[in-house]
Amino acid sequence: MIKNIYKYIINKLTLKKYKKCFGFIGEGSSIIHPLRISHGKNIYIGKEVEVHNLCWLAANPLTGNDKCQLIIDDGCVIGDFCHIYATKSIIIHKNVLFANGVYVSDNSHGFLNINIPIIRQQIVQKNSVEIGEGSWIGEHVCIIGASVGKNCVIGANSVVTHDIPDYCVAVGAPARVIKRFDIVSNTWVTPVSNVKSI
Repeated sequence: MIKNIYKYIINKLTLKKYKKCFGFIGEGSSIIHPLRISHGKNIYIGKEVEVHNLCWLAANPLTGNDKCQLIIDDGCVIGDFCHIYATKSIIIHKNVLFANGVYVSDNSHGFLNINIPIIRQQIVQKNSVEIGEGSWIGEHVCIIGASVGKNCVIGANSVVTHDIPDYCVAVGAPARVIKRFDIVSNTWVTPVSNVKSI
């Protein structure tokens, strides 16, 4: 009972504090001790979203896009120390769970010119990122310029640089699909390319 009252008070204070900071923040959402918020007016947060300790949320059009957006839809939970940095578009659909230390971006540092330190080179726009409804992103996953489908599991420490289809389990660096839900048989199956011959 006391915990629920405390959560209610914190949520109300959070909404009041951040309504002017973000493009939108929905009822019941809470942002706990953010590390940094960059260009908050381009960030849209749905209802009942939890953003935990020391996260960095950014929607900064560093690559010259007219429109830049970061959307975190209803019911998402973003773990501690996550960094989500959009220069064009990152959309996290409903009820996505991020473990701690997840990094998501639609951009990267340029490194084409070996005569210029990388820190001095231009930011390069990658593909827009979407994370499908109901997915679980494991601890310390990096997603860079790639999308993840619905109800996927991305294993801890994976690096996602290519799109992952709906209903998949993917692991590794670079991440590859190791299981996929087969709607016909109603079971999780191992893709043929991952089956080792004896």
